[in-house]
Amino acid sequence: MDILIWAGALVSLLGLLGLFWSILKVQRARRAKLSDEELRAAVQKALPLNLGALFLSVIGLMMVIVGIFLG
Repeated sequence: MDILIWAGALVSLLGLLGLFWSILKVQRARRAKLSDEELRAAVQKALPLNLGALFLSVIGLMMVIVGIFLG
């Protein structure tokens, strides 16, 4: 079950990196002094990335927990 734990940790880490990337994209858009409509469009483009990254990190943590329970 060590493989499941380490694979889950890797998946969770990828999700965490995706979350940071999403945060950076929104921060860059805010610093660019865009209009309200353009800023809203930039945030809407970052939202699927944010949700996908959050899903990856949750799945990774679930894999770690299952690996610990089975191991």
